[in-house]
Amino acid sequence: MRAERLRRTRDIELVRRSGDVRSDRHFTVRSRRNGLDVVRVAVASPRAVGGAVTRSRARRRVREAIRTQLLARSAAPGTDLLVVTRAPAVDAPAALLREAVSRHLDAVLAT
Repeated sequence: MRAERLRRTRDIELVRRSGDVRSDRHFTVRSRRNGLDVVRVAVASPRAVGGAVTRSRARRRVREAIRTQLLARSAAPGTDLLVVTRAPAVDAPAALLREAVSRHLDAVLAT
């Protein structure tokens, strides 16, 4: 299954305000069912993560982990995900990030 980007500020704010929250050492995931047949994802990095290059690296690494884990799934209910990275996501091994993403996706996308 592929994911689309969650781009509209209004949709991101809905997830931020009313989404279910799960978090771990590497990131926080807020999720909300969207009534569509697609998973939409927004990944953000606050300034506390580091400078612009570091924040971009954290976003890319988490986005790639989400992409690979969603591709491994055959189907999922329509859900909007807002993922906010934390500083440990920058240096964490890729396998550890994929495992954390998989764990959160299992909980969030369970039907």
